[in-house]
Amino acid sequence: MTTTHSDIPSVLQRIVATKVEEVKAARAALSLADLKAQVAAANKPRRGFAAALRAASTENNGVGIIAEIKKASPSKGIINHNFTPALFAQQYEQAGASCLSVLTDRDYFQGDDTYLIQAANVSSLPILRKDFMIDVYQIYQSYLMGADCILLIMACLDDTQVQELHALSIELGMDVLIEVHTQSELERALQLPRSAHNIYGINNRDLNTFEVSLQTTLDLKNLLIEALAADTDDTASTPLIVTESGIHSSDDIRLMLSHDIQHFLIGEQFMKTDHPGQALQSLLASVAVDE
Repeated sequence: MTTTHSDIPSVLQRIVATKVEEVKAARAALSLADLKAQVAAANKPRRGFAAALRAASTENNGVGIIAEIKKASPSKGIINHNFTPALFAQQYEQAGASCLSVLTDRDYFQGDDTYLIQAANVSSLPILRKDFMIDVYQIYQSYLMGADCILLIMACLDDTQVQELHALSIELGMDVLIEVHTQSELERALQLPRSAHNIYGINNRDLNTFEVSLQTTLDLKNLLIEALAADTDDTASTPLIVTESGIHSSDDIRLMLSHDIQHFLIGEQFMKTDHPGQALQSLLASVAVDE
C-alpha cells in the first residue's frame, strides 16, 4: 500500500499518542484515587497567574512577559546546552518577567516535572505547566507540582475533554491558558464557561506544520473580542490574551501593542542565549526606548 502525506501522523498527533501512553504508565504506578488523596492533603495555595498578567498591564510599559524555561523542541532540537531551570527562573524574575512557563514534556521537549518544581522553589512568580494535557490525571499532577496555571491546547482535545479539564483546573484554583490557532478552535474555546481564570492564548505556530505567522494573533484577536462583546451573558472582565511563538524583537512587541495585545509567551528567543534573564531584560529595555 502506498503511503500518502495525509497518512503520516503530524508532530502533534505523535505527541498526543505518546502522552496517552505516558498517562497510562503514570496511572499504573500511582492510582488516580491515590493521586487525588495526595492533592486533598496538600492544600497548596496558588500564586495567581492571571492576576499577575493583569497587574503587568500597568507595569513594564504595559508589557506582560511569560518567560519560558525550555531545553529543546521538535523543530529546533536542543536550544540551551547549559540548561539550569532554577537559575533561569531566578534570572527571569530579576529581569522583570510577570510569570514563568516550564516545559515538562519529556519525549519531545526534553522537559521534566522536576524542572517546574525547581523553578517554583526559587521563584515567587506564578508558573504555567507547559505540557499536552489530555487527562484529568495530569491536572492533579500539575497541582501537586505547584503549577499555578495549566495549558489546554484546543487542537489536541475534543469538546468533552476540554470541558472536563477546564472545570477541574478551576475547581483546584488553577488558571487556564486556553490555546487556539484557528478560527474553528477559537469558536470551540468560546464554548467554555467564562471565568476570571481564563486566559486566551493565540499560538502563531501551527502545531502540525510548525510554521509561524504573527498575523494569526492579529486575526484571531479581533474575532475573540467581537465574540465576547456580542455575548450579553459575559460578566468577566476584559479578556486576557497572550500571543505565543514568533516574538523575537521589540518590533514584534510594538506591533502587538499597537493592536492592544499586551501579553507575550516567549521562550526560544531567551533560551538560545547564555543568559536568558539578560535577554529578557534587554528586550524590555528596548521596548521602553521604543515607547
